[in-house]
Amino acid sequence: MNVTYKQIFKFTIVALTATLILYPELAFASSNMPLISINTDGKEMTNPEVYSGLKIVAMLTALVFLPSIIMSGTCFTRIAIVLAMVRQALGTAQTPPNQVIIGIALFLTFAIMGPIFNDVYTQAIVPFSEDQISTNEALEKAFKPVKTFMLRQTREQDLALFIEMQKLEQPKTPEDLGALVIVPAFMLSELNTAYQIAFLIYLPFLVLDMIISSVLTSMSMITLPPTVISLPIKLMLFVIIDGWHLIIGNLVNSYHM
Repeated sequence: MNVTYKQIFKFTIVALTATLILYPELAFASSNMPLISINTDGKEMTNPEVYSGLKIVAMLTALVFLPSIIMSGTCFTRIAIVLAMVRQALGTAQTPPNQVIIGIALFLTFAIMGPIFNDVYTQAIVPFSEDQISTNEALEKAFKPVKTFMLRQTREQDLALFIEMQKLEQPKTPEDLGALVIVPAFMLSELNTAYQIAFLIYLPFLVLDMIISSVLTSMSMITLPPTVISLPIKLMLFVIIDGWHLIIGNLVNSYHM
């Protein structure tokens, strides 16, 4: 699904407008003081439900950026690229379709990131929903386990690239870096790792195509496309070795090393 910045902006405006229509008292809300309203006698009255409406706005806004967060801060990118490359190496065009690949990548992401999502929920979302911590504290606590995961998968040279790009001082430890450095460096490392895995998967299929093409040429069957012969052979070998199980299993294990 292609989502443009204009669509994100429009959706955010609509969500905020709808929330303010349903909760008009939010127009006078402040994140640091109780919600104030004015009665008919001109006296100020304090609303006991201070942050309920603001939380709705925050949740609606977070939903808009949820696809971007999943793609940039989780293992979704690596899995989706590898699965797409496997399909291309097999030469099966659009089989499995993009929806199936995205669905598998999404559920594998939930399986791999499950413990991290649980930490985010227990350390940030639950205390924030119970008004035990502020918004800034909730964001810091939510990003901490995700940062640990990303740093474990990020190469040092990618971190150094974005530190130099943003002209920042060299930190004492990678944990001192912010999201503006860690997130793009993590994505760059994921792309690099995904293409390395895809190359190793693609190589045996390429060798098989070259062998079949050479055999057909030696038999003077030039008019017969090599893919007509290689496709069923590649599918047969892929099924015999249980290819999907091996690829998905090793993808999951690559994050647990």
